[in-house]
Amino acid sequence: MRNFIITTDSTADLSPEYVEKHQLRIMSLPYTIDGTTYTWENPMPVKEFYDKMRNGSLPTTSQVNPQEASALFDDILKEQDVDILHIAFSSGMSGSCSNCHLAAAEMEEKYPGRRVVIVDSLAATLGEGLFVHKAVTMKEAGKSFDETVSWLEENKLHLVHNFTVDDLFHLHRGGRLSKTAAVLGTMINLKPVLHVDDEGHLVMLSKVRGRKKSLIGLVDCMEKQIGSWKDKNDVVFISHGDCEQDARFVADLIKERLGLESFVIDYIGPTIGAHSGPGTVALFYMGDYR
Repeated sequence: MRNFIITTDSTADLSPEYVEKHQLRIMSLPYTIDGTTYTWENPMPVKEFYDKMRNGSLPTTSQVNPQEASALFDDILKEQDVDILHIAFSSGMSGSCSNCHLAAAEMEEKYPGRRVVIVDSLAATLGEGLFVHKAVTMKEAGKSFDETVSWLEENKLHLVHNFTVDDLFHLHRGGRLSKTAAVLGTMINLKPVLHVDDEGHLVMLSKVRGRKKSLIGLVDCMEKQIGSWKDKNDVVFISHGDCEQDARFVADLIKERLGLESFVIDYIGPTIGAHSGPGTVALFYMGDYR
């Protein structure tokens, strides 16, 4: 049975230490801020990135093109007799997944008998990261390529992503909120709770007044959605836009209300953070429905 390599996008927001430990390969989605473009290999320190956003810098991002995807896959296939499982950034948020499919077809033609399978995670940030973690865990437990792909495809709609933002302006920039709604919402301290739906798109769940209520709202949603998966969540992932204290508040509340104890807490990386902004808190786990 041929071994396989797991690849994913920089939007999975997995730490360099995790990537190195589990021998992952990363496809970089670049971001540009103040005229300089950065990548996974050449990043801006994430704290500096959010400080620049707070001071008015407006970053932009780019998707992976087919040539870049082909280059990564080709680099792996020409050096090793392996197959590739690529876990992609949500097709509902980026064209990167579609471009990876084009690259995969090119590689399978170039390397007959080898497989390059693209799994659309329908996820972003540490939601995509949690999906990768599930694949890594299966691979390291000795599961086959086909078993791992099958589990991911069968369970992707059980991967729940709920999040809240602190600054409505960034949702307006991304076309998720009208300027009027952003201005009025800011005036009355309105904080939205959003999720990623079954098609991988951002959708509003509710609106509350005040930051603390929005953080509590994330856990309220978790109590409703986790269902039969409660005892199957060996770890919960939480990412944040440079507001670790708020992320830890959510983790503590989950411990108190659901009894879950294991968490991975880390930054929302710049490619996603460019659109969600400082102060975002996102919660990821397995549940009955998204």
